[in-house]
Amino acid sequence: MTEKIYKKLARHLDDLPAGFPPTDSGVELRILQRLFTQEEAGLAIRMTLIPEEAHVVARRARIPVEEAQTRLETMAQKGLIYRIAHHNGQTLYMASQFVIGIWEYHVNDLSPELIADMEIYAPTLLDQSWKKVPQLRTIPIGRSITPQLEVLPYEMAEKLVWDKKKAVVAPCICRKERQMVGEGCDKPLEACLVFGMGADYYQHNGLGRVIERSEVLDILKQADKSGLVLQPGNSRKIVNICCCCGCCCAILRNVKLQPNPAGLIASAFIAAFDPETCNGCGVCVKRCQMDALELKDDIAALDLTRCIGCGLCVSTCPTKSLTLVRKPESEQPETPGTVIETGLKLGRARGKLGPMSLAKMQLQSKIDRLLAVKK
Repeated sequence: MTEKIYKKLARHLDDLPAGFPPTDSGVELRILQRLFTQEEAGLAIRMTLIPEEAHVVARRARIPVEEAQTRLETMAQKGLIYRIAHHNGQTLYMASQFVIGIWEYHVNDLSPELIADMEIYAPTLLDQSWKKVPQLRTIPIGRSITPQLEVLPYEMAEKLVWDKKKAVVAPCICRKERQMVGEGCDKPLEACLVFGMGADYYQHNGLGRVIERSEVLDILKQADKSGLVLQPGNSRKIVNICCCCGCCCAILRNVKLQPNPAGLIASAFIAAFDPETCNGCGVCVKRCQMDALELKDDIAALDLTRCIGCGLCVSTCPTKSLTLVRKPESEQPETPGTVIETGLKLGRARGKLGPMSLAKMQLQSKIDRLLAVKK
């Protein structure tokens, strides 16, 4: 009976856009058992991607409203579902995807056992979900952008964050977990930026601290100094920016193992190299997080199949031998408008969220809401 409820939850999470694919080893079920009680798993499968009031979920789960309210709030605080504090005073609850979502919400309560299971499971998540539609994209660091480079506003970190009214900085779960198992690096730990409603959730759950815009900009500058790749959400309007390293980031670490990392990362840019002016200092080799650069006969060599266009090599090249260029139009990824559009695109690519299934979900939510009110 215990395994049955977790299998139901796993299927429920796999039906969400980002997925939660099964494995032969069953490691995904172990992960869920570490995070959810049986009671929480039973309620989680009643949640949808439509934000709903507690009394609507209560009707669907066939439990008293007061009980639903208490359990939903506890699950939201534990990072198992998503909570939205609505502008009219209502609190809404919805299902949370496993990545990006539930996993990141557990940055403060990781365990060696959970980390070990996730290390086994991460390649499956990448293979089944990330290769179809990335949830993050790579943009250039500010100092690598020259006046000659055509850059759109949503491809510049400083412009992405300029109009954000609220920001939270949180520890990087990837660097934290690597440090807990005695690996990783000493790059800044407090480097994950969250905005808007996401910032509200992080603040309410104690996952990060509220910061002013000036500190957001300082963190972006520090990312360049520390050699961190800027990865905002894969949409023009963002809710987060991750500052990632190739030795800890679960995405970059696994992408790096692939034969063509450049083809897996959503980026509009790629590096260009002039060997005639290179002095062989090797700074770019140390800065590159994807092993796209190496020294050969005291001259840098660039492997374009590994370059993700982050600009880290460009900003510190003393001879200006490295620059960023825009990819040909046919190779530039389409950037969805919002995170919701990204989710829909991913769900459709995985065959899990077509127009009919989405309409059915919305209709069922409306019916449950109406019946809950009548009751």
